[in-house]
Amino acid sequence: MEWLRDNVFRPYPELLVFLTIAVGFLLGRLRYRTFTLGAVTGCLVAGLAIGSQVKVEIDGPIKAVFFLMFLFALGYDVGPQFFRALRKDGLPQVVLALIVCVTGLATAWAFASLAGYGPGLSAGLLGGGLTQSAVIGVASDAISQLPGLTPEQARDESHLVAVAYAVTYPLGTVLPAILLATLLPRLVRRDLAADSAVLAADLEAADDDPDAGEGYYQHVLRAYDVDVERFAGRTIGEFEAEQKAAGRRLYITRLRRGGRILEHDPDTRIELGDTLAVSAIRGDLVAYDARSHIGMENDDVELLGYRTETLHVVVTGRRQGEPRTIRTLRHEEFMPGVFIEGHWRAGADLRVRLDSTVERGDTLVLTGPRHRVEAAAEELGKPVPTSFATDMAWIAFGLFLGGCLGIPALHAAGAPLSLSTSTGALLMGLVFGWIRSKYPTYGNLPSAAQWLMGTLGLCVFVAIVGLNAGPSFVPGLREAGWPLLLWGALVTTIPLLAGFVYGHFVQRLPLPILLGALAGAQTTTAALGALAERARSQIPALGTTVPYALGNVLLTMWGSVIVLLRR
Repeated sequence: MEWLRDNVFRPYPELLVFLTIAVGFLLGRLRYRTFTLGAVTGCLVAGLAIGSQVKVEIDGPIKAVFFLMFLFALGYDVGPQFFRALRKDGLPQVVLALIVCVTGLATAWAFASLAGYGPGLSAGLLGGGLTQSAVIGVASDAISQLPGLTPEQARDESHLVAVAYAVTYPLGTVLPAILLATLLPRLVRRDLAADSAVLAADLEAADDDPDAGEGYYQHVLRAYDVDVERFAGRTIGEFEAEQKAAGRRLYITRLRRGGRILEHDPDTRIELGDTLAVSAIRGDLVAYDARSHIGMENDDVELLGYRTETLHVVVTGRRQGEPRTIRTLRHEEFMPGVFIEGHWRAGADLRVRLDSTVERGDTLVLTGPRHRVEAAAEELGKPVPTSFATDMAWIAFGLFLGGCLGIPALHAAGAPLSLSTSTGALLMGLVFGWIRSKYPTYGNLPSAAQWLMGTLGLCVFVAIVGLNAGPSFVPGLREAGWPLLLWGALVTTIPLLAGFVYGHFVQRLPLPILLGALAGAQTTTAALGALAERARSQIPALGTTVPYALGNVLLTMWGSVIVLLRR
């Protein structure tokens, strides 16, 4: 170990960071029933263990850079839901999340005061008990700005944040899973699985598994040989007009005649022996009974093998007159053969409903023949082709503005009143993510890049925190004492109980939604997994989005607040 420290890790500390991350991710994969450490806690534990042996300090701005990346990605992800939660329809879940988060802060402060903990142990107790990893960085940043502390004292207090977090996090993960998935439903004598099934039937909920799909396809493409004499003689335009008048969406995209393929032309007259490529909504095609009206179906691969496209289009304007709905939009002159598969507004999936109003800034997902989809996109607004490239100018500028927002400016009683660069990055991520949801042509951040920024950013940060805190872990644990486990368990459970009493007896929320909202407010994904397993459904996740967005913001900011309260 001494040879590795002196010849590898000390001259090349970046290699030590990568080794710690590798070990941490391997630890994070270990599973016992529904409990896993996860990558973040795995990296922290690996950092503490390796750091206690290697004793190499990692200095420089690398820790801050990766942590700011994580916070910005977090804000970018939850920004649309966060601002949507501030509207009237999200108020009940906002209030519930506020009760959980404020109770969590008050509980952590009360027990830290009772135990006589300083800012480091207090912040770690808060972060571990409420399973909010971002508290480690925000609290460390706030500790470094406290007046009256020498650099050595500030460093020691920052190390204690990681110590307390590592001690309290395991129970902070396990207890919510047990409480929400098992004990609370039994307390009110309810069957979580049965309640979830009833609610799923009412909501017609779909499966959220990204690897799952539906066997039913609404939009179909078929080829038919024209062998019904009474059908021949009409033009393509006349046929499509007849179907429109009947309320059906059937289109002839092109046809084969005498070995040649003819593209769509409304004036083309259909003849016996032609083979038609018919694009339609499945239900309309079944109702029309093409076999009896047109002829036998034919598997003409060449005729049906034309280029199609699925394109996201941001609606940029509205024609004069009444606001358009999906129903009226389907019959616009530029929409024949083009189908609407998705409708999004400010990051929310509205699903495709015929009476839904299409507003400026909405995103429509169009599918159909490529030339028609592109023509329709030009009429509706601005197409947004799928891209895997990150808009780095947008992201980096957002990080810069967020950091500037958090630079210390004011002091009161000797204490800084700034947001800190970390909180500034989080808030600017929220704003930039919301702007992106309103104007999707800017700020592309693919999900894979967002995952890398968020997960790797936080894991690198906590790995370095663990490496630096490793040598002081055992002395710090000895100083805190084993009662820290008890205080952590209370910090975990009391906010959940307070939120449950309010949500069940005052708001009277459906049990699956309430339990999901509590898991979201306390940002504990392990509890959400346990809920889904117990409910045999993803219905509890429907209550998670708004509280999770608000909980991530508030619990992260509490890292600074509790440092100021316990300074």
